[in-house]
Amino acid sequence: MEKLNSKRALPSMRQAQSSESKKAGAKRANPGRKRIPYTKEEIHEIFRRFSLQRPEPKSELDYTNAFTMLVAVVLSAQATDAGVNKATKALFARADTPAKMAALGEAEISRYIRTIGLWRAKAKNVAALSEALVRDFGGEVPDDREALMTLPGVGRKTANVVLNNVFDEPTLAVDTHIFRLGNRLLLAPGKTPEEVEAGFLRIIPPEYLRHAHHWLILHGRYVCKARRPECERCIIADLCKAPVKTCDVPTPIVPIEEEAVAVATPR
Repeated sequence: MEKLNSKRALPSMRQAQSSESKKAGAKRANPGRKRIPYTKEEIHEIFRRFSLQRPEPKSELDYTNAFTMLVAVVLSAQATDAGVNKATKALFARADTPAKMAALGEAEISRYIRTIGLWRAKAKNVAALSEALVRDFGGEVPDDREALMTLPGVGRKTANVVLNNVFDEPTLAVDTHIFRLGNRLLLAPGKTPEEVEAGFLRIIPPEYLRHAHHWLILHGRYVCKARRPECERCIIADLCKAPVKTCDVPTPIVPIEEEAVAVATPR
């Protein structure tokens, strides 16, 4: 009887081993994907509340077209948006197209942006990217990330900002605020901006992706601050899983219509 029972037990043992092997294989197939402590319903509710609080977030950078937006974002690296706006007001009055900016030249561009940090390198990049747009893209700013990243001074974050603000693409530009939130809130943990970006893109509901990076930046800048998160002012305090959370009661949602958002640029 014992032998007979052992034989009967073999198939179930093999099935259990097969199941474990499949689970291990699944883990190996997604080695970079981290489990997060949120349900789909909780994530949806987080972004629903963000959308109610700030229905139409705006960029703080002044621009009139795709080209001036691109230039403004390039100039805003390691500079304040207010400082960039002061410099570009006169610059864009003279040159608001790639052809005009290329004709202006590096030396003349420098004259307008000397108040901005790293102005020498930025003047060189703006002149070079303007020439490249005229030469390679018919004077138009491409609506493609890879094409944008071929331009001097344009990295992934800058390209994502332009695609999101100008072309309404559902991109996520990861700045220091979004990087911090991804890891602190355990929504999209990652060691690099690319990992955090990928994590957020996997979980953000499609209907909220258009403004998601604006909402996250604002939440990180004004509520979930770097030094001390102001949980008592947080509209998602009851949903948040951050280990540093100090409050479980969400603040009431009050719509903010006119607040602008600084674009996510490498700073």
